[in-house]
Amino acid sequence: MFVLFFVALVLLAHWYLWFRLVRRTTVPGRLRKTLTWGLVALFAVLVATFVGSRMGLESWVAWPGFIWLAVMFYLVVILVVLEVPRAVVAALVRRAGRRREPQSVAAPPVAVPAGAGAGAGAGAGVGVPADVAVDVPVASSMSRRLFLDRATAAVSGVGALGTVGYGMVSALGDPVIEPVKVTLPKLDSRLAGLRFAVVSDIHLGPLTGIGHTERIVRMINGLEADVVAIVGDLVDGSVAQLGALARPLKSLESRYGAYFVTGNHEYFTAEGPGEWVEELAELGVRSLRNERVEIRHQGAVLDLAGVNDIGGAAAGESPDFAKALGGREPGRSTVLLAHQPIQVKEAARHGVDLQLSGHTHGGQIAPFDLVVGLQQPVVSGLATVDGVQVYVTRGAGFWGPPVRVGAPPEITILELRG
Repeated sequence: MFVLFFVALVLLAHWYLWFRLVRRTTVPGRLRKTLTWGLVALFAVLVATFVGSRMGLESWVAWPGFIWLAVMFYLVVILVVLEVPRAVVAALVRRAGRRREPQSVAAPPVAVPAGAGAGAGAGAGVGVPADVAVDVPVASSMSRRLFLDRATAAVSGVGALGTVGYGMVSALGDPVIEPVKVTLPKLDSRLAGLRFAVVSDIHLGPLTGIGHTERIVRMINGLEADVVAIVGDLVDGSVAQLGALARPLKSLESRYGAYFVTGNHEYFTAEGPGEWVEELAELGVRSLRNERVEIRHQGAVLDLAGVNDIGGAAAGESPDFAKALGGREPGRSTVLLAHQPIQVKEAARHGVDLQLSGHTHGGQIAPFDLVVGLQQPVVSGLATVDGVQVYVTRGAGFWGPPVRVGAPPEITILELRG
């Protein structure tokens, strides 16, 4: 059902773009046919990209498809926003045209030279009234409409390309380091100052390359954190496809280790997350699959727990909060790693002090942040939900288009305070 809905939505978007950018800006002829087939080709590229993404497509296939997806999205958004002002301007222009111009202009009588027509007298001129009216207002109206439609198309094109270009620079550049301090009322004073490097949604895939991983590892190591927390959606493919891209994770540095919990994308491959759990273990990253560990710091202990993503339910790997959080020592502070912010509602029932999450990308492409906010209790940043503090990182990578608008990539250095 999702695939059918997506295809229908994309078809509708392409029809709308054809209507606004091709049919309304051209006259019948070669140019209109060329632009029409161009849109058909772009639709085919987009479909091939999404089909290929399930089959380990190569980057040269993915780049044009995902970039067109972003351009298409912003073209539609800008054109829809311009519909109202365009309609108002068009109505005002039509009204002004009706006031200024008559309905038609008849040609004056024409003197026909002698012999120019059958039955004409020699040397005589006959005044013949024109029987064809020149429709000046209609032609003028058509010209104004065409100008307005072309101006609208130009504005939307420049706006979409400029926005996507800016978004690509943001997505492919260095993540922002976000310093965050969180006060936990029950925290043992000896744990004050404990620092977490939080990263999520790295999305290793055909567009990222090994340089993406190396940069993230280098930036995390520069933070000199006590704990590294990778909060899901590390990969978009199997170990066979992407194992080489993950190898730089072996160089992660922290005092008490690096920990990982699954995101929904870890369950998209046929192999499931099991092979990645094993691969990460070889790279020195421990996966917390409905379990917890003790972080001992300056003679005090913090419980660090992790639960599977909600997407694991279909694979028989549902998040199990009771297993991960049950039987804890009373009074001990607990930090939970859970990919989706919405999981905080269950965490609250188990007395968690702080939840670290990702998943949302901060919306990734504005105004998607408004849509994400309908599904998740927090889109990005620190908030309190049902009495539990939850920090949602925007993620260090991207999914789909290599574009981020209004939500730059992020690595968080989070410090606990008592």
